[in-house]
Amino acid sequence: MPAKKPRRRGRLIVIALVVLLVAGVGYGAWWSVSTVRASFPQVSGEIAIDGLSAPVTVERDANGIPQLYGDTATDLFRAQGYVHAQDRFWEMDVRRHMTAGRLSEMFGEDQVETDAFLRTLGWHRVAQEEFDNELSEETKEFLVAYSEGVNAYLAEHSGEEISVEYAALDLVNDYRPEEWQPVDSVAWLKAMAWDLRGNMEDEIDRAFMSERFTPEQIEELYPEYPYDRNRPIVTENGADEDTDGGDFYPVEDPVEDPDGVQDAADGVTTQLGSLSETLDEIPALLGTNGSGIGSNSWVVHGDYTTTGKPLLANDPHLAPSLPGVWYQMGLHCSEVTEECPFDVSGFTFSGMPGVIIGHNQDIAWGLTNLGADVTDLRLEKLDHGNYLRDGEQVPYDTRTEEIRVAGGETREITVRSTVNGPIVSDRHEELEALGNSAPVDAGAPDRGSGYAVSLNWTALRPSNTMDAVFGLNAARDWDEFRAAAQDFAVPSQNLIYADTEGNIGYQTPGQIPIRGAGDGRYPSPGWDSSYDWTGFIPQDELPWEFNPERGYIVTANQAVISPDDYAYHLTDDWSYGTRSQRIEDLIQTTVEDGGKISMGDMQDIQLDNSNEMAKILVPRLLEIDISDPYVREAQELLEGWDFSQDSDSPGAAYYNAVWRNLLQLAFGNKMPKELRVEDQCLWVRPADDSEPMEDLDGEERLVEECGERSPDTAQPDGGDRWFEVVRNLLEEPDSEWWSTPATAQAAGAENLDELLARAMRDARWELTAELGKDIDTWSWGRLHQLMLNNQTLGTEGPGPVQWLLNRGPWNMAGGSDAVDATGWNAAGGYDVTWVPSMRMIVNLDDLDESLWINLTGASGHAYHANYTDQTDLWARGEYLPWPSSQEAVTERSSNTLNLTPAAGG
Repeated sequence: MPAKKPRRRGRLIVIALVVLLVAGVGYGAWWSVSTVRASFPQVSGEIAIDGLSAPVTVERDANGIPQLYGDTATDLFRAQGYVHAQDRFWEMDVRRHMTAGRLSEMFGEDQVETDAFLRTLGWHRVAQEEFDNELSEETKEFLVAYSEGVNAYLAEHSGEEISVEYAALDLVNDYRPEEWQPVDSVAWLKAMAWDLRGNMEDEIDRAFMSERFTPEQIEELYPEYPYDRNRPIVTENGADEDTDGGDFYPVEDPVEDPDGVQDAADGVTTQLGSLSETLDEIPALLGTNGSGIGSNSWVVHGDYTTTGKPLLANDPHLAPSLPGVWYQMGLHCSEVTEECPFDVSGFTFSGMPGVIIGHNQDIAWGLTNLGADVTDLRLEKLDHGNYLRDGEQVPYDTRTEEIRVAGGETREITVRSTVNGPIVSDRHEELEALGNSAPVDAGAPDRGSGYAVSLNWTALRPSNTMDAVFGLNAARDWDEFRAAAQDFAVPSQNLIYADTEGNIGYQTPGQIPIRGAGDGRYPSPGWDSSYDWTGFIPQDELPWEFNPERGYIVTANQAVISPDDYAYHLTDDWSYGTRSQRIEDLIQTTVEDGGKISMGDMQDIQLDNSNEMAKILVPRLLEIDISDPYVREAQELLEGWDFSQDSDSPGAAYYNAVWRNLLQLAFGNKMPKELRVEDQCLWVRPADDSEPMEDLDGEERLVEECGERSPDTAQPDGGDRWFEVVRNLLEEPDSEWWSTPATAQAAGAENLDELLARAMRDARWELTAELGKDIDTWSWGRLHQLMLNNQTLGTEGPGPVQWLLNRGPWNMAGGSDAVDATGWNAAGGYDVTWVPSMRMIVNLDDLDESLWINLTGASGHAYHANYTDQTDLWARGEYLPWPSSQEAVTERSSNTLNLTPAAGG
């Protein structure tokens, strides 16, 4: 196997950073101040722009959050495009180059492989098909108006006037932004669908695990969802009464190996390894892969609130970035009519018209990731321009893509596709022939020079999700909300609902496939059409609830509905319900005591940082007899700890270190190299060694294997799947998982108690090195820190550039699968890798009493007052008032900008 290629994640145009450093030294304060401030937007007075039919007023509060007022819908979206460009065009420009696979045009050679992978997926091509053939004429009109607003801004600004990053880019190439196109907005939905795509990583990881573990062992690491303990979302309405999809989904034992699929997966690990490394690098601009991507949302009926009307909360969990992914905004028709139906406020995406999450004057809605299995990796047998399909050779499709490279030569790639989708295993330099260790079943074709891997994914099929955005923005009641949800194809999300009439509801939307054979847990044979998707779950048969008797609805990535109550298969790879059940327990505690939920209670729930696994594990840890007084001193921190993960808590620091070391000893050191942290090396038994461990000389046959995963995505990540794994294995104290070998520094373990003692010892020494000998100075926040990094030029550039663009650190409370989900990866360290990217609480009794907060701020311009002005508030668990009525908006307004029609425009 060739040497591992140096990682290029986030290493964007180093030469631009070096020149920026030189420029900063050469021109000193003049360059830094004048260039940084050149892009600050005009927020008061008057600006004439082309295309407006009448003036649009932009009211900004002290935090730079704009509320727009216009006479027509197209004027509103035209103005939205202009205002987004004022604050966030660099972010928008990078996003559209990413979704189109054109990052190399901005950042040079380092991005060619990323572009090649994204061109293979073809997001931009699919988005163009959607705009041309799927979207309503009204939606197209809104998209065109938005583009015209962006382009009106670009027509009057260039270079450093747009953003400081262009000043850096301008020093090394002649890049100039192109005009914004409607398809650029549509394509961003593909990026979000990629972030929230479901179980692709689990599918890959299980295939890797098959090198080391038996099917039964793998199932121990992917236990069944605990329906008896953690309630699914839907229990009362379920789906329509006449649902009958039983014939569509044959239930199979996931431990079994139908038709040699498991063996085929074993044989494709080299291709999957290359693919996994490629996937690992894409999130540098999109967000963290894997278990962290989720969200919390819940809604409480007015019968159980102090206001007498529903209260609705939402906080999506995404990777931290600067600027943050969300942009707060209001869009208000001067008079709400059929022609101009918008009076909506909430969280938008820069580069896309409309509001994604928020409320209008009648309804409020929130989103969490459904986690439905909407991707399948398919193994392909290729041979001289053909692929095997049901015993016949079928020509695969090809297309040629040109990748232009800043400062380099244009590259040309060939994209190959089968009926199952694009061949994604083509897109890595380390693509090799199949692994030569595991034999394939007689039912599979001969490996020959190796299988390829294709991707079947719902987001690669044109849909009209963009119609749903405007439908939700204008919906006035439950029926209109459900109608809009039917258009929400990808990403598949949980949608919660409340209205000013007092109703609450939940709807599963999305394009969710129905499979023939197989269950989507492992890569399936592309040469066998019986594994194909046979259709999609009918929209009117997707789960929903309306005014359930219990009085509340919680969605936090848990199972949607029990398989005993539903005919279709959604996925087996849910989050395990730790957050959702904690939210339910907190609501029930108040209600069962005769109280009612207030806005303050909603905030307290949203900021709850209790570690639910600690409640199970700490009593067991305290039973361990620790003779070493140095370790015993740390163990005593757990005796009075209340399981809250406050940033100043020494108990939380020690517990989480014990948890991390426990997982590493029991599971991490046994994982295949593809799942372990890169450059962490272990001496292990070869995966294909089935002979006794001692050779003729009595020596162990071990080889050195070094991990290949990034610290953010390695396993075991410590999330609530691992809560469930450990909870189950605590009942098996002699399980082989608890066995770990001795090292030069510590004794080995043969059972649970010995491993727990070892984990406590290792955690004590680790924190001594990290935080010092004095345990009284330890705190969780000193370990668990958040950095906000500009996701392009701020990630790996020279210090002065990072100082200019990045912010932090913040010492954080919370943790993985706490409700306050400041996530961290236990395999990689304690740094925060995903966060509540915003928080909102909507009061349906008085919308002006609603609250919101963003991770960063409205501005994307470094050193603007609104660059990170919300972050300290967010980190402390505070909120901003969220005005809705024009009177409340005017009261908080700090600046008024009038956008007027250009003369002759």
